[in-house]
Amino acid sequence: MSLDKKDIESRVVDVLKTIFDPEIPVDIYELGLIYEVKVNDSAFVHILMTLTSPSCPVAETLPVEVEEKVAGIKDVDGAKVEIVFDPPWTKEMMSEEALLELGFM
Repeated sequence: MSLDKKDIESRVVDVLKTIFDPEIPVDIYELGLIYEVKVNDSAFVHILMTLTSPSCPVAETLPVEVEEKVAGIKDVDGAKVEIVFDPPWTKEMMSEEALLELGFM
């Protein structure tokens, strides 16, 4: 059976859209906190993400929640979140949907 990385990436994004920053009523994907989703040949998922600020109150719990939910996806063989602050997050990274939801458009 061949590994469909694009299908797994799509399902990962669907799951990321169910995870919300508790202080903002928008999911972490639409907020622009996810910089990259990579699926390797053994279906392990590596996620490069940031937080709205280095002192974000969910800095300890949000990456763990992301790893657990992504690792639970069918056919995924584990997940690792790497938090980066370069480039720093700005509201320009938000999707149009998120900007509308928060009244920035």
